[in-house]
Amino acid sequence: MNEIGIYLLIVNALGFYMMWSDKRKAIKDAWRTPERNFFIVALIGGSVGCWAGMQTFRHKTKHIKFTVGIPMILLLQIMAVLWITGQGVGLV
Repeated sequence: MNEIGIYLLIVNALGFYMMWSDKRKAIKDAWRTPERNFFIVALIGGSVGCWAGMQTFRHKTKHIKFTVGIPMILLLQIMAVLWITGQGVGLV
């Protein structure tokens, strides 16, 4: 696995962990993770982990900005990778 793969593994594990942790905090009525932090992690490459955490823990699934925003970030990241690698010809 190269450096990019390791980075993506770590940042997606972080996104997944953040969803798990915030769900537990919500149940315990404890201090919560600011919502912008989830979007920051998603934007820096952790969108798969955040989305998987949302689905696994049923967390933030009633918030439209999460149910649309996180998948939209993922879609844009996929499109960017396809465009950068030259495999996205014909997408637009």
